[in-house]
Order: sequence, then structure tokens, then C-alpha cells
Amino acid sequence: MYITKVSGHRQATMAIQKALKQLNPNVETPIINGFGYTYPRLERVVNGAYMSVIKTTPKVWDYLYDNPKIVKKSASIKNFLHKTSYSKLDRLFNRHKPDVVVCTQAFPCGMVAAYKRAKGKNFKVVGVLTDYAPHSYWINEGVDYYIVPSTEAKERFVAKGVPGDSIKIYGIPIKAKFSAQLDKKPIADHLGLDLNIPTILIMGGGQGLGPIKSVVKSLMKIEMPLQMIVLTGVNKKLCKWLDVKAHKKNKYNKTVIFYEYANNVDELMEVSDLIVTKPGGMTTSESLAKGLPMAIVNPLPGQEMRNTDYLLKKNIAIRIDKNSDIGEEIELLLRSPERLAEMSKAAFENAHPHSALDIAQLILHDTGADKE
Repeated sequence: MYITKVSGHRQATMAIQKALKQLNPNVETPIINGFGYTYPRLERVVNGAYMSVIKTTPKVWDYLYDNPKIVKKSASIKNFLHKTSYSKLDRLFNRHKPDVVVCTQAFPCGMVAAYKRAKGKNFKVVGVLTDYAPHSYWINEGVDYYIVPSTEAKERFVAKGVPGDSIKIYGIPIKAKFSAQLDKKPIADHLGLDLNIPTILIMGGGQGLGPIKSVVKSLMKIEMPLQMIVLTGVNKKLCKWLDVKAHKKNKYNKTVIFYEYANNVDELMEVSDLIVTKPGGMTTSESLAKGLPMAIVNPLPGQEMRNTDYLLKKNIAIRIDKNSDIGEEIELLLRSPERLAEMSKAAFENAHPHSALDIAQLILHDTGADKE
């Protein structure tokens, strides 16, 4: 179970689904939008409110995110939503009769755990985190396993009372193709890139959020040859603006390639020297699997800031707080191959490229399906 169609939660769910099928083709693995299935109208309202807060008043989200007071005050609302979901969950689980329910977001995880306790069900519940800093909404009685991305995340859960033996440090599940080391030359040739010139991959998630325009403008001004690959997502205005930039002659020999969506992000990461991105859990996990150093510009309060703190602590990323500093900071980094190499090494050391398979093996072993 996940929430939101275009989200890292769904990507993680699909990675686990594919790994389960790879290990046991006979296993049934339906995937469900837990929030959309139980409360479709409320999901649209909540998603709209979340995007509005993130774009206009991010400090409000910072206050709400993992705030013990808010967690306590919202408990009655959460319990109400859980109880009123039971009739729909009855129909869903009577149809599928699951042995294990895997949840990649906290709301369905808590909802299913509450249903399991209330109805006396014996299926297992697995909560899979898709960020590097766990929050209190994840903690629910009835969850059998938590999959976390780091030792720090496990320690945080243990401090909140979760038994250590139920927490597995497997990482954030990503597609298997990110674990493969590819030959860069044919990819670069196909894209029209020169491997002797630094390449920067610029991403803003599926919504094309973040200061992507400022990043491109700043990089156009630095006095060194440079290649940029930009993913715009659903941001149509950004796409049109980049179309002009890509065909405009520039003073410092810059190449700009852009896509709305790309199915070959693993290849784009392979030929890149640095990624400038929002520090979402999925993109971060994919970047680590590719050993790709990261530059994070103005991370949003909440999970983005906490993911950033983790990456800075591990020497995987740099953080740039002012748009006016983007060009200078990135140029300094690109002119320091030794530091880039250290960051790449740290990324590889903290990666979990086989997380989806590890999670699938845990699920199948726990149900005995690995012996079929």
C-alpha cells in the first residue's frame, strides 16, 4: 500500500512488487493506494492542502512535521479515520486474503495495523520508510517489521520504543537497474554529451519543484564548459523556458538537454558528475546507488531538511542556502575532483542498491513462500 499516484511511495511499492515477482513468480502482489481507496475525496483535499502549504508557507509544514504535540492532538482524528476504514478494508482483505501487507507510507501502515488488531487478523504488517528521518506517525502497535534506510533511523525508532529486532536496515527500495554499473560512452554518445566536460543532472521531482530556473541561470554564468540535463516533470512553464535556453547561444559553451519525464534516469545518473535535486528519499537512494554526489538548494522544512542533514553528515552532499551562491559553490566543487571522488565514495558506502530484493526475501521467508 502507498499513497498518491505520482510519488516516491508508489515507486517504492512497485520496486518491492517487482522483486517479489522475480523471486517467486507465483506470488500475488496487488498494489493499492491506501488513502485513495478508503478516502478518495479526502485524499484530494489533503494532497491539495499539502502542495499549497509546501509552496506558500513551508514553515507551517516544519511545525507540523513530527511535532509531538501535533501527533498527540491528532490521535483522535487518526483513530476515527482508522475505524471508519474497516468496512472497506474488510472487502479488500476478504478479496485478496493477504499473508503480508506492505505499506510504504505511514497513514496506510497505521490504518492496516489498527484493522489487524481490531479484527484479530494474523497477517504480517511491514512498514517501509522512504525518507532518512523516521517520524512518530510511523509507530503503531501491530507492525511486525520496519524497514529503515540507516543505522541512525533504527536508533531513532528504538529510542521511541520500537523493538530493535523488528527493525531491518535494508534501505529505501529502488529499481534494480540502479544497481548496475553501465558503460558511459554509448550513453553519452546517444545523448550528444562529451565525457571530458562536467555534466550536471538537475531534478525537481515529478512536480518540477525547486529553484530549477535559478540553478540553470547560475550555471550558465560560470566560466567553464558545462553540460546540463534537466528533468522538468509536469512543470510546463519550466519546459518552455528551457526550450529557449537549449537553443540559445551562450558565452561559456553550455549544453542544455531537458526532458519532461525520463525512463532512463539510471543512465542519466551514470553519465553525470553531480546531481542538483530535491532530497526526496527515492531520488537520494537512487543517487547513492550510482555513487553520485549531490547539491541541495534551499531544502524545504520537514523531511527534506532531515534528509539533507543526513547527507551532509555522511559527506555525500553540499547544501546551498542562497540562489546567488549556486554557481560559485558548484563551480568550486567541480574544480575539486578529489572532493567529488570522496563524496562519490561516501555515496556508494551508504547505498542499499538491493533493498527491494532484501525486503522481498524477508517477506517470502517469513511466509514460507521462499520454499515454493
